[in-house]
Amino acid sequence: MYEVLNEIKHKCSECKKCSLHLSRTNIVFSSGTPNGKLMLVGEAPGYWEDQKGEPFVGKAGQLLDKIFDCVGLSRKEHVYICNTIKCRPPENRNPLPEEKEACKEYLEAQIDVLKPKIILICGSVALNSLLPDKGGITKVRGKWFDGPYQAKMMPIFHPSYLLRNDSREKGSPKWLTWQDIKEVKRVYDELTN
Repeated sequence: MYEVLNEIKHKCSECKKCSLHLSRTNIVFSSGTPNGKLMLVGEAPGYWEDQKGEPFVGKAGQLLDKIFDCVGLSRKEHVYICNTIKCRPPENRNPLPEEKEACKEYLEAQIDVLKPKIILICGSVALNSLLPDKGGITKVRGKWFDGPYQAKMMPIFHPSYLLRNDSREKGSPKWLTWQDIKEVKRVYDELTN
């Protein structure tokens, strides 16, 4: 598995299928532990991710780690993390359709190699890439879908959205995410025991 993922990463590092390769510092391929249990697919790399070559290393990533930690999960032991695209769009804009299409083969290869039982779809860009006909993130977050990859798939709010919406009151995005991550952990335990 590691060897195949390294081959995909190497191929990705040489990719010039869209213009994002011209401005990238690093490809942002993955972090966490490659396993067939839990994969989180985010949107696109930001500044810090581009600098370090890893997804979710800025403030949103720190919050994501805290969210996982609250239910006894960690990227070092339980979660494989990647993005829909592997290069940072300028000014952190949303990826263009042709950029998502150019990177699609790398994401699909990661999913195919790992065959995760659960895929967390983190944010609206990832949702529109993986489950394009399901509607907006606020409508479908926290719901389970049987995805095209033989995995249980759940859309969740992106941690950067949670950073902009600080309330923890019942019904707030942070409160809803807490409900979602508890449900993810419940299913994770069922599927991995």
